[in-house]
Amino acid sequence: MASRIESLIKKFLEYLEVERGRSARTINNYAFYLHRFAEWAKFPNPSKITSEMIHEYRLYLNRSIDGRDGSNLKKSTQNYHLIALRAFLKYLAKQDIRVISASKIELAKQGTRAIAFLEPEELNLLRNAPKATGGLIGLRDLAIIETLFSAGLRVSELASLKRENINLKREEFTIKGKGSKHRVVFLSPEARNAIRDYLSTRKDSSPFIFVGHDPAKRSRGAVESLTPRSIQRIIDRYAKESGITKRITPHVLRHTFATDLLRNGADLRSVQALLGHESITTTQVYTHITDKELRRVHKTFHDKKGA
Repeated sequence: MASRIESLIKKFLEYLEVERGRSARTINNYAFYLHRFAEWAKFPNPSKITSEMIHEYRLYLNRSIDGRDGSNLKKSTQNYHLIALRAFLKYLAKQDIRVISASKIELAKQGTRAIAFLEPEELNLLRNAPKATGGLIGLRDLAIIETLFSAGLRVSELASLKRENINLKREEFTIKGKGSKHRVVFLSPEARNAIRDYLSTRKDSSPFIFVGHDPAKRSRGAVESLTPRSIQRIIDRYAKESGITKRITPHVLRHTFATDLLRNGADLRSVQALLGHESITTTQVYTHITDKELRRVHKTFHDKKGA
């Protein structure tokens, strides 16, 4: 028979799925983190969770070993566990179940995260790479690159795009992102033209915009949408063929999109909306690489040669 905390975790996960619209991946992650806590704490009644218990759990996480490389758990991974526990406690409080306040759980301090993005010359190399491939696949891959950079999409959002989603005339469309939240994104003329050229060459009736073109599968009448992993491989291949030495993923193009906007004067709140970030804190990771005021101060006051 399940303990009370296990039953409550199950209800919380159902709440995330139904009420909050969280993805299956997020729910599975929360399930892992919460069951790990419950097992470590020997399945306590929620009212018995104390500040001391949470302190001991944090010590346990900090001293735990990552099974993949033998190192201690990263601070970010520790925080994922704590974020899940905090969300669970907030849910219990809303259900009028007596528990310790979620605000008692502070996250571990992390160093600033390095953001990988493409410089303009690298982006141009990547954009030109599909031209060497040519044909239908070259047109598709160029449309993928242009759309990722133009709209700042997550790779999962790109993979799920259907023809009915995009209005090429208006150069904008609505995307359903994380948590089933909708946001408006925009196409550049380059992305619009690339998608139009690709779709006008297609002869199949698949509703998806980006599909595979494997001759063997097509002969059986199967036209499948590209998976996020397939798109990742496409980007990686073109990056290597272009001579770009850094590791390039679809998410790097999303970073490049945000960096380009901020470097050209966009405000942080607008970039947050375009990226679909729930919190402005998430968007702020870009500011340390796009701070024009710091650049101005450096240029004005640094190395004046005794002036």
